[in-house]
Amino acid sequence: MDTELNEVVQRIVEYMALSVKTAPKARGIDFVGVKIVKGDELKKLAEAMIEYGKKNNKANYDRDGKNVMDSDAVLLLSLRMDTQPPGLNCGACGKERCADLDPKEGQEFMGPLCAWRLLDLGVALGSAVKTASNFNLDNRIMYRAGAAARKMGFMEGQIIVGIPVSARGKNIYFDRQL
Repeated sequence: MDTELNEVVQRIVEYMALSVKTAPKARGIDFVGVKIVKGDELKKLAEAMIEYGKKNNKANYDRDGKNVMDSDAVLLLSLRMDTQPPGLNCGACGKERCADLDPKEGQEFMGPLCAWRLLDLGVALGSAVKTASNFNLDNRIMYRAGAAARKMGFMEGQIIVGIPVSARGKNIYFDRQL
């Protein structure tokens, strides 16, 4: 990719990060973390995804890892480790009271998590991909990129999701082999 186009893509990813920060959050409290991965770090993430899939016999980490390798950047979003439920005692997490919610480490992420905070993350993801779409920047939400980033320590979070982006003549995230 030429330098000028790369600069445009990087600027759009920064706008995506801004969309994440300004997305609505439950009770107006922001527990969504953001990190832009590019260059050598991007290659390390892609390699880690492929290796994680092989080591743990997990399907499609290789396919998604190749997509990340061919991407221009990845925007990572997380629910930070200090995330607190909003105190609604709604029971959506499976607990009667927010005070009883005590996420434990799982195979790839922590859980159970507050449904409202997961919705915050979902709205932030939607805001980011909407921004990419507004600029015609191809993207795809990938849980596998987030899982590998978390295992590698690229970013801390109870759960992490990645959004790889690409500016090519054809969208590299679709028409993939399953």
